[in-house]
Amino acid sequence: MSESDSLNAPPRQILPVIERAKAAYKIWLIVHRKMARSERFGIGDRIDVLWLNLLDSLRKAAYAPVSQKLPPLEEALRAVDAVRFFIQIAWESGLMAQSHFIALAKDIEEIGRMVGGWKKGILAKNPPPSGDGKR
Repeated sequence: MSESDSLNAPPRQILPVIERAKAAYKIWLIVHRKMARSERFGIGDRIDVLWLNLLDSLRKAAYAPVSQKLPPLEEALRAVDAVRFFIQIAWESGLMAQSHFIALAKDIEEIGRMVGGWKKGILAKNPPPSGDGKR
């Protein structure tokens, strides 16, 4: 394949869970920009870092060999839980509109389901070795 062929090749299809996470992150960016300065650089930055960690874990899982997908998926699930927790705190503190909170909460729940299903599918195909020492 020549260099010009690779430039004209269609982009690799992005996984639906990554698309959903990217879309939710874009909503978060709107909320983050509207926060007061002190909150934006406090809880806002914490949530932002968690979103970026989530996206990075999903990217790692997407490109990892099947045998190495579980650790980044587990990282992604932890990030989903943390984002959910801190988004709720931000909403309860009045730092975001209810409409944004509802949209983000729905997206976070769906992302969690998608990542959990992905992990479950991998475990079904490649069960982890049992710890009983038998082979």
